Amino acid sequence: MRIAMVSRHASPLATAGGQDAGGQHLHVAEQAAALVAEGHEVRVYTRRDSPTPPDTVSTEAGYQVWHVPAGPARPVPTDQLLPHLGEFGRWLAEQWQHGGWRPDVAHAHFWLSGMATLHAGRRTNTPVVLTYHDLGSAHRRRSGGRDPGPRGRIGYERAIGRAADRVVVQSHDELGELVRLGVPRSKLTLVPAGVDETLFGPTGPVAPRDPARPRLLTVGRMRDRKGFQDVIRALPAVPEAECVVVGGPPAELLPADAVARRLTALAESCGVADRVRLVGAVPRDELAAWYRSADVLVAAPWYEPFGRTPLEAMACGVPVVGTAVGGITDSVVDGLTGDLVPPRDPRALGGAVRRLLADRVRRFAYATAALDRIRVRYSFRHWAEQLTAVYASVSGIGQVATAAA
Repeated sequence: MRIAMVSRHASPLATAGGQDAGGQHLHVAEQAAALVAEGHEVRVYTRRDSPTPPDTVSTEAGYQVWHVPAGPARPVPTDQLLPHLGEFGRWLAEQWQHGGWRPDVAHAHFWLSGMATLHAGRRTNTPVVLTYHDLGSAHRRRSGGRDPGPRGRIGYERAIGRAADRVVVQSHDELGELVRLGVPRSKLTLVPAGVDETLFGPTGPVAPRDPARPRLLTVGRMRDRKGFQDVIRALPAVPEAECVVVGGPPAELLPADAVARRLTALAESCGVADRVRLVGAVPRDELAAWYRSADVLVAAPWYEPFGRTPLEAMACGVPVVGTAVGGITDSVVDGLTGDLVPPRDPRALGGAVRRLLADRVRRFAYATAALDRIRVRYSFRHWAEQLTAVYASVSGIGQVATAAA
């Protein structure tokens, strides 16, 4: 099957620590790789934000990245991309009509990509699948009623959800959010993302650590909503343990990062500065070594549409203490693969971590169950097979082949 993936502002080629090197660019890169491994032909379309890269880049994973000329060839804040959507959609339609390659299905990532992809899909009779990744309505509920920019985003999200042939959601929490938004339940299919088990597994290198001091690890971008400050506030309740924070800009740029500076000041005010270490960004292929070095992964976001880091830790055989938000409530089974606590509650978080560190048998049981859960539910192959079923249902290709057989 020929699959076009449209990720307007998050290129799968983005480097770790870059402005757009968050969960979406990794999701797109890994989804494309997983689909190629199952025999599909995949092209990823992303906006050209620099004059340097070639028009088309072939990746080692087997998919191509196409740079779409839409707007200036420089970085543009996501909230300012709306005026360039028409140009992006027209370029896609022209390519699919006259470029010698027409997709059987187009999968858009984020609502901005969805608008451009629907424009091209209607002009070329291409079915459109959409994954939101992040919802403005969820942000509004969590920010006291303030609308996330740009103006009209939530209305656009509702409209494109209704117009798409299918919406792939990543968690039950997101599914409920979309139903409340007004997207028909019949259009929604739950397909959680997979974990690259060639990168993340229980065996392999381990980052250096003090074996006499328990290690808590927390991983993510330097954003307030990731809850790193709650992890630090919980640390006084976990005597002797160190907290290692992986993520954000490279280590040499951490002193200039506003969130990192606030975390350092908070650690000092809590009296735990000697037990908090900010590592900064690490190469993707070295991240598993940090997971393996930890006794517990702590994932304490206030809002998390999917939650990649708990799954990666589980794939490395590390138990998780997480907040009961978003996709984490799906991936972490409370009392089986980890423990869940309310968000923004450092006292509950510290108590859960302290109890788990004190119970070696329970940590081993959680780790064993986590590995089983990843292999059964979150493998790349399972992910690709579920997506292929969605694509077949909207394009009819798989159904025709089945009928012929």
